[in-house]
Parts: sequence; C-alpha cells; structure tokens
Amino acid sequence: MAPPNSPCRAPPLAVVIATDLALAPGDAGVGPWAEEAAWLRTQHRSGATVCSVCTGAVFLAEAGLLDGLDATTHWASTRIFAERYPAVRLHPERILCPAGPGHRIVTEGGSASWTDLALYLVASFSGEAEARRIAKVFLLGDRDEGQLPFAAMIRIRKHDDPIIGACQQWLAEHYDERNPVARMVRLSGLPERTFKRRFTAATGYAPLDYVQTLRIEEAKQMLEKDGFSTDQAAHQVGYEDPAFFRRLFKRMTGVTPARYRERYRRIGTPLP
Repeated sequence: MAPPNSPCRAPPLAVVIATDLALAPGDAGVGPWAEEAAWLRTQHRSGATVCSVCTGAVFLAEAGLLDGLDATTHWASTRIFAERYPAVRLHPERILCPAGPGHRIVTEGGSASWTDLALYLVASFSGEAEARRIAKVFLLGDRDEGQLPFAAMIRIRKHDDPIIGACQQWLAEHYDERNPVARMVRLSGLPERTFKRRFTAATGYAPLDYVQTLRIEEAKQMLEKDGFSTDQAAHQVGYEDPAFFRRLFKRMTGVTPARYRERYRRIGTPLP
C-alpha cells in the first residue's frame, strides 16, 4: 500500500527514522534519492534526530550525513560502505552507534535489534526511568530468563477500608523498619487474625507478601541506578541478611540482584 503523502511534505520533525532498504546481499546499487536526501539534510539542520535501522544507514550515507562519523549497519552492507562511502567510519560489530553533535545521528544494526534504537530514543527524550518502564511493559531486551525480570508490583486495587489504608500509608514510609507487619497490627488496633484477613481482602496480598513485594520493588529501583550494590540495596529496604535478600529477590524476580542490575542499568544506553 502506497503512503498517502510524500515524506518530503512533512513539516520539521523531532525524529526521522530511515527504515531498512530492499538491498540484496552484496548489492552495491542505490536508488534515485536526491529529493529525499535533500529533505533529510534539511530535517537534520532544523534540529531533528536522524536515525537508521539496518540498511537504512546506506540512505543516511547517500545523504552525506555520515561523512566523518562513526556508524553501523547490517553486516551484509559493509561492502557498499567500503566502495561508495569511504569517509564513513563504519563499525559493523556495533548494535547501536550515536554520533555527531548532540548525538543527533543514530545508526542501528540488523532490523531485529530495532528495540535498542527505540529504548535509546525513549531514554533520550523522556529519560532512562521511562525507558526502563517501557522495556518492562513490552518485554524488550533479554528474555532468556522469562517474564519475571520484567514484572512489577501489580497495581493495588482500590478499597474503602480506612484502617488498612492507614496501615498502607504508614508502610510506604516505613517499609525498611524491623517487623513491619507486627507494627501495622498494633497501628490498626485489630486482633492479628482480623487484621491479616482484612488486609488480604482489601489489597489482594497477605501482609508479609505485601511487605516483601514493596521492598523488592524499592530494591529494584535502587539497583537500576548507579552507586547501589546488592548489599546496600538489601540494607536500605530492611534486610539485615544479604544472603536472604538475594534468595528472596531471585525467587520473586527470576534473577539475582547482580543480574538484574546488569540488565537494567544500561537500558537506553549503547554498549561501548
């Protein structure tokens, strides 16, 4: 199906992505793209971040936007670059390659790795925290360990139990304290069995499960940031025994804290 309008009629854009081209392996031919290349240069001069997916880097090179810059492309297109665009510093071993002032030229390798480009753009425009959220929602990244590493605490359903609501509010600020369930029981003024029954009915979690889930969610956010070791995260969320924390973390997320940190600290950031 043909697009309704020529892309060259588009107004100034924030991001332009050149998709992969129908080039046969080893094909050294390029298309008649003079008008499109001129439009792409204009978009870049106007402030657009110009990206390519897979062999789309050939189009960027043809437009002259990659001269003197680092770039990557699908490995099968390396001969085209060697023969037609020797001024491009090609790195076919890379998956993602931001370059130029402000990193407003971004080339990406094979088309199946488009998610790396997507997360990089989300991180660039909306921040790394949003890129991590998107990665979790859409299961982007390494899925070898299943879905658990992507999962987050299920949104607590609304309820009209004011006593349990007050306990939840207290816990949100004191989840790292010792024996939080016992302290919530005292805060509620209810018999322990009654408290646990009402807490589970209101939140969908048993009190201890709620505490552990909240603590692990907080620990995950710490591990996603620079500067937090596993032991530090364990202590910050209320676990004095790091070994117990590691076992609990792996049971609830499917991976060790160290592996989790490795997965998410570089979301939206190109590997060196």
